[in-house]
Amino acid sequence: MTAAAELRFFPSADGDLAYLDTGSGDPVVLLHCGFVDHRFWADQIPALAAEYRVIAPDVRGHGFSANANAPFRWADDLAGLLRHLDAGPAVLVGVSMGGVIATDTVLEHPELVRAVVTCGAATGDYTYTDPWTREIQAEYARTLGAGDIDGWLAAFLRVVPGEHRSAADIDPEIPRRLREMALHTIMKHTPGEKDWQVRVTDSWPRLAGIDVPVLALNGSLEPADLLDAADRLVREVPDGRAQTVEGVGHYLSMEKPDAFNRAVLEFLRSL
Repeated sequence: MTAAAELRFFPSADGDLAYLDTGSGDPVVLLHCGFVDHRFWADQIPALAAEYRVIAPDVRGHGFSANANAPFRWADDLAGLLRHLDAGPAVLVGVSMGGVIATDTVLEHPELVRAVVTCGAATGDYTYTDPWTREIQAEYARTLGAGDIDGWLAAFLRVVPGEHRSAADIDPEIPRRLREMALHTIMKHTPGEKDWQVRVTDSWPRLAGIDVPVLALNGSLEPADLLDAADRLVREVPDGRAQTVEGVGHYLSMEKPDAFNRAVLEFLRSL
């Protein structure tokens, strides 16, 4: 795990946003999933930083970054950071929420993006309407009040005994790490607080205008609707590619880091 002392802070118009910046070469931005922070990428940062400049921010309201006090868009936060660091165009690699940030950013700030890797995600249009995702969001809202995060952890890990796999199939270190990060983020918030996020909409009709390579990298245990949406994403962009890793769910980068790193590095070297 990265020590907090190694983090840097970007003074945005609405509070300081934390990020890690390490390595050298072409910039690669790692965008974590919901509830956690840059430490999610502990298995990727050393492997990628050996060849690339790796930037791993804490998304607003997560980890060590400030909460929102005014309307904001994830894509604009990331664009501000990349301009601050003079780090564009960059390759954006995102899991779940981070994948949506990546597609939002290439749509809204295309000059800052060289390529995109999404994992466990498609576009905001899918994420904001998908029943499974809405169920997870409802579970998170309940979690804020109850302090119990095991429900959404099980859903994301696809721990459904008799249907996918049991908790005994998961390395216990993975939920431990996720729980540690999630509790840190949850403690920053209060039940019922205002959601200031402004969503990027109408992403599906704009996919044909994305002129950079896009890789959809997913675990085979993801919900069928999500996998279908990821396939749609790579079909509709001019240079879309898809790759599936068997026997893993939403946290592919944590459960099978070697396979994830290998796929991302092969993609990066092909650019």
